[in-house]
Amino acid sequence: MDSEKTEKRFEGKGRVGTRQLLLQVLYQHQKNEDDLETLIDQSSQLKEYKRIDQEYFLLLLEGILSSKIEIEESIMSHIDRPIDQVDPIEKAILWIAIHEISFLEMPKSVVMNEAIELAKSFGAETSYQYINAVLDSYCRTNKK
Repeated sequence: MDSEKTEKRFEGKGRVGTRQLLLQVLYQHQKNEDDLETLIDQSSQLKEYKRIDQEYFLLLLEGILSSKIEIEESIMSHIDRPIDQVDPIEKAILWIAIHEISFLEMPKSVVMNEAIELAKSFGAETSYQYINAVLDSYCRTNKK
């Protein structure tokens, strides 16, 4: 059963797969403090890397790492705890979503749906509810 869940977790291609791999890379970045070059090198060695939108992956990874502090500051008033107490998976999902909304001007509904799906696949049981609440609050106060 455990292998079934693992297989399900990385089924995406294109941008869905891009976000799935990016989530794992950002989790690794939080745990190991790997730099951009190391993260790109390690990611490009994975078989999943061939199936994703590599250009979009690099755009997101570079953008998130360079604007991480700004992203975190923008969500501080929308979370219920200090940022360093947010689960690393949830934090990575929020980094991706806020970056896509704020810097890439992706449609909020698309980004929210993708973030919720990531939380359902990779997060704790109620992570998707937390992600939904934080992003909903963020989007309501940041109407562009």
